[in-house]
Amino acid sequence: MGMATDYDAPRKTDDDTESIQALQERVPDKLSGVVDVDDADNPGFELAGQDLSDLDLDVVVLPPQEDEFTCVSCFLVKHQSQFDHKTDLGPICIECAA
Repeated sequence: MGMATDYDAPRKTDDDTESIQALQERVPDKLSGVVDVDDADNPGFELAGQDLSDLDLDVVVLPPQEDEFTCVSCFLVKHQSQFDHKTDLGPICIECAA
């Protein structure tokens, strides 16, 4: 049988002998002015093997319909059945009035 291992004991390896200066050189400087190209607010999605860069998308924008209104609180276009009340600024939907 083998000897028992104390998993809580600190383990030393060859990597632990690096100096603080060597570690600091590996960490990028936060104030270096390097711009992160990956925009977290606008993530890019890659489709497997499909290049859609030359594809033109047609979007049809409909004008406001007679049975719709735009809520002045959430600025969403809602059906008339979602109307709650009208203020001095304009109509309020049920969700915003709650």
